[in-house]
Amino acid sequence: MVTYNESMGAERENGEERIILAVSNSYEKKYYLNPNFDRLPENIKDEIKAMMVVCTAESGGIMILEFDEDGELYFRTEADEDDIMYDDISAGMYIKKMQYERRELLEALQMFYRVFILKQDVDIT
Repeated sequence: MVTYNESMGAERENGEERIILAVSNSYEKKYYLNPNFDRLPENIKDEIKAMMVVCTAESGGIMILEFDEDGELYFRTEADEDDIMYDDISAGMYIKKMQYERRELLEALQMFYRVFILKQDVDIT
């Protein structure tokens, strides 16, 4: 069961809280960036938006970029049950491509989350 906590943009699934960074929804043609991440530089927010919107424009459905309790960043896709246009293979290939091409960005987002949200001491040596 997934529950949603609006104050942090958090979902709880199977007892584990996940903090949503961004969501792109092809059904409603909407994009959401969690306001807790407003401190990110504008160019980073633009890159996140471009990644998310391009994926849902190409494969349909909903793409979610979220952090787990340990600060790991995950892509997740969902689709309406009766959506015959959703292409899970295309979405999966796009995610793998972004994980490779945008590795530095994704790692920097994880570091930002761990330092500014989780308040962890992070060794950068």
